[in-house]
Amino acid sequence: MAKMYYEKDCELSYLNGKTIAIIGYGSQGHAHALNLRDSGCKVVIGLRKGGKSWAVAEKDGFAVMSVADAAKTGDIIMILINDEAQADMYKADIAPNLTEGKAIAFAHGFNINYKQIIPPADVDVFMVAPKGPGHTVRSQYVNGKGVPSLIAVEQNPTGNAYKLALAYVAGIGGARAGVMETTFHDETETDLFGEQAVLCGGVVELMKLGFETLVEAGYEPENAYFECIHEMKLIIDLINKGGVAMMNYSISDTAEYGEYVSGPRILPYEETKKNMKAVLTEIQNGTFAGNWIAENKNGRTFFNASRSILARHPMETVGAELRKNMLWGDDANPDTASN
Repeated sequence: MAKMYYEKDCELSYLNGKTIAIIGYGSQGHAHALNLRDSGCKVVIGLRKGGKSWAVAEKDGFAVMSVADAAKTGDIIMILINDEAQADMYKADIAPNLTEGKAIAFAHGFNINYKQIIPPADVDVFMVAPKGPGHTVRSQYVNGKGVPSLIAVEQNPTGNAYKLALAYVAGIGGARAGVMETTFHDETETDLFGEQAVLCGGVVELMKLGFETLVEAGYEPENAYFECIHEMKLIIDLINKGGVAMMNYSISDTAEYGEYVSGPRILPYEETKKNMKAVLTEIQNGTFAGNWIAENKNGRTFFNASRSILARHPMETVGAELRKNMLWGDDANPDTASN
């Protein structure tokens, strides 16, 4: 079983006297920065000059500087920009300013695992990966709670990388909820697989096909949206709280019976498992990473076309109208919720 850590295992004071440079001020960047500052840490923000986040970070009271200057200033440099932008920024602005004994950190292992970033051997390399979006990392911290997180250490020349990682995760509130130790390799491959096969790719396709099937059979799109998309959150919340057993306890016996007789017909075990293994193989052997890197170098033609097609799908347009007219509250309505 993976090793777990909690607040009692972390020494936040280990960050005393150190400057943490947060590179990026988006969803994760703003949450890490604010939480660390509230935990008593010294934080600076490194951003691309002219970027829209510069004024936001300044308004929040941070010292904001170029990425290169932040890398010079920081003892710990946490990279929290998009995976596809990290390698170029690292080579241009961070690598020249990585001196012996510093630490470079990530919230996802992609660029280290696929060797898009190769830090020098004399710096610590660790990962702190909250398993939730940035606004949740922030809101849970403010409420005295935390988001479960992963930590990993790739390089430890100073002998202190684990202490740093544990102190950092305590600083953003993750240790309040529980911290699981992993590796860059395992976090990267399991994260990509989960996103593609289940959480994003699998779930979106399942909802879309269910919506289309009902609409094509003559049912109102609004009904189809409620049954195949809106209620997904209600089900997942139950599973998140108490596993599938809690979901089955909470739904009707009719629904549970349908789960057993129809679920395997929608996702045939052998065929689905075969396809999932193919997806995992492409993640493991670097095919997916290579394709994604090439997609970004070639103007994101497929990515942008796919995003545009999805935006026009009736599932999305019907859902947007419903969300405007239903009093579900900000937490349930991402169209009106603020970050």
